[in-house]
Amino acid sequence: MIRLPEFRLVEPASLEEALGVLADAGPRAAVVAGGTGLFPNMKRRTTAPELIVSLGRIPGLATLERRPDGSAWIGSSVTLELLARDRSWVPGQAAAEVGSPQIRAMATLGGNLCVETRCNFYDMTEEWREAVGWCLKAGGDTCQVAPKGDKCWAVVSSDLAPVMVALEAVFHVAAPAGTREVAAGDFYADDGLRHITLQSGEILIGVEIPPVHRAGYRKVRRRGAIDFPILGVAAALHGTAPVARARIVLGAVSPRPMRALAAEKALEGRELTPEAITEAGELTAKIARPLDNTDLTPRYRRRMVAVTTSRLLADLADANAS
Repeated sequence: MIRLPEFRLVEPASLEEALGVLADAGPRAAVVAGGTGLFPNMKRRTTAPELIVSLGRIPGLATLERRPDGSAWIGSSVTLELLARDRSWVPGQAAAEVGSPQIRAMATLGGNLCVETRCNFYDMTEEWREAVGWCLKAGGDTCQVAPKGDKCWAVVSSDLAPVMVALEAVFHVAAPAGTREVAAGDFYADDGLRHITLQSGEILIGVEIPPVHRAGYRKVRRRGAIDFPILGVAAALHGTAPVARARIVLGAVSPRPMRALAAEKALEGRELTPEAITEAGELTAKIARPLDNTDLTPRYRRRMVAVTTSRLLADLADANAS
């Protein structure tokens, strides 16, 4: 059995208290809500915080509000199980694809949006990583996936991250100096080492989602449950027919969610015909460059970009027709 390392747990009763504890502790601390991402990583010794700050007792972070105009507010401590209860909207669809019922009962929106990037050369035990050689993410000087470069290619493993970018959501972040707002697309960085732009001592407190006409999410993984995505595709379409504005975003093929700008442009002003859908799928596949650092082969995963994007857009076309 792999055991957790020793740590100290603090359970602040207010957001202000939590920010104060984090400010005092600095990089020695980590924030936890459900712990479904942090604790397995601690067992593998990929991270070993001395202090864990729990958000569980802080009021207001578990608020979910869907407004009459189609907008929504989701607090960072809202569980994925609560989101998944309503699969008529895309956050519920994506949340239902995460883990298992037991995991979703504990996992939270904030935890999924901030979950660590993944790589087959990193997500192993400490002994395994030492035997094959320390990679960039583990403090070494070589990326085992692309050894000729100086970039970490660990992929974003969140199901909800591409959804929030597609929905043009706004992330609300609390800091000692006050609360700031960050566009979902700017919250993520193209860096497997530090893929989110949260600064030390900041806490993601919630997400605001504007209205959207049609949106959806599709996920590719080896098994029908439990597994992290090896590809996620999110799409949001504004307007009925034709499409006025489109967002198509890929997850799990790079360190950050990737927008398919050419595919989005190709859909705007057009009906979702089979020809338009096929073209958008092929254009989306052109931006994907999956590497051999997750499950199944890069060639298969790249081929599935066009297939999955086309299937998702067909879903949205059918939903609009019904």
